[in-house]
Amino acid sequence: MWRNSASRSSKLIWNGYALSPSSLSTLRSSRSVPNSVFPLSSVPAVASPSHSPSDPSKLGFLPGRSDGIRALSSVPSPAAVDIPSLTYGVQLARHYGQCFWELSKARLSMLVVATSGTGYVLGSGSAVDFAGLCWTCAGTMMVAASANSLNQVFEIKNDALMKRTRNRPLPSGRMSVPQAVAFASSVGLAGTAMLACKTNMMATGLAASNLVLYAFVYTPLKQIHPVNTWVGAVVGAIPPLLGWAAASGGQISLNSMILPAALYFWQIPHFMALAYMCRHDYAAGGYKMLSLADTSGRRTAMVALRNCIYMVPLGFMAYELGMASGWFCLESSVLTLAIAASAFSFYREPTTEKARKMFHASLLYLPIFMAGILLHRQTEMSTDELSSSMSVEVEDREDERSRSHAKKKELLDGSNFGTRVRAPVAYASVAPFPFLPAPSYVSS
Repeated sequence: MWRNSASRSSKLIWNGYALSPSSLSTLRSSRSVPNSVFPLSSVPAVASPSHSPSDPSKLGFLPGRSDGIRALSSVPSPAAVDIPSLTYGVQLARHYGQCFWELSKARLSMLVVATSGTGYVLGSGSAVDFAGLCWTCAGTMMVAASANSLNQVFEIKNDALMKRTRNRPLPSGRMSVPQAVAFASSVGLAGTAMLACKTNMMATGLAASNLVLYAFVYTPLKQIHPVNTWVGAVVGAIPPLLGWAAASGGQISLNSMILPAALYFWQIPHFMALAYMCRHDYAAGGYKMLSLADTSGRRTAMVALRNCIYMVPLGFMAYELGMASGWFCLESSVLTLAIAASAFSFYREPTTEKARKMFHASLLYLPIFMAGILLHRQTEMSTDELSSSMSVEVEDREDERSRSHAKKKELLDGSNFGTRVRAPVAYASVAPFPFLPAPSYVSS
């Protein structure tokens, strides 16, 4: 009895529950639990005051009670023991959920999903299959998360040298490399399999090739040559084409290239502005960007301005190809001239502030462009739909002609009045001009 009382007094209290020091040391020594998840240093220790054996609290009696009723002991019940483990599980799930969110670059992946969904709607024609749209977006999200995760696996050392990326899960040690590789492999395979089962092989091939291009070509090329920016632009232009292929059954046409072209040209000023603002950070990380070799910044600004000009005719092309109305042509031209103006301002005065303004303008351009082409889109009928509508129209015209012909015949025959209707020339030839031969019905 005295030993049980002493052992209970030596326990520590964590979140209101009694834990022994041995269990805390076991949790602390566990390598699979980061200190950030379970900060044992914050667990307050409760020092037990020294009591004499004659202390009634030691004997299990409440002081001040004269009835001698024995108090309940403080030994936790099995349900109480499970609550700390449940709380710990919630904290662990929250920790790794945050790590996976950052590892997959969730916000960037959602932007990729938005471009793929826009391409799907544009390629759907007059009717949009919402179930197919959801499957395509889910598969694209998984493949994009896999590509971004592999990108961070290959760039751990570089990210650790940059202020902008040193707090990512892998450089900061919040997640191990095997865990990141397992996550990237599983979501990549699952996303590719989902697209293969729910869409078509063209969309699946575009997704798989984009993953390989981003993780195994663009990522190592960033440390070799500045051409990596243009390779990355190709990677960003594929998702809307993927969505179009998923909606159209794998058919790629000239109309399907409008949105990918906009994505390709848009990424150049977007990344040029980012590379100029973070040029010192990129130099510390060992990346080869165009802005590092451009001390004045004018060459970087000229490349951005040139690609902004390339985006000007896209709205007119969408209108000429029947994808969107004339309003989109006007809106797209104004929007492109606005981002081109910010690029020209950056060219005239190549400073970090001007580059930041061009970066913000690029962030506004893409969602407005996609919203405009969706709002003013014009559906393109398929060949079967067009032929059926033309045949129905021809049949309607034939019916209308036959009805009008029958009506004229009834008026001439006089079948509606019970007597035959005489022609105007016949009326005039009876009285005013008697020298003309009379019609046959006059004599009758």
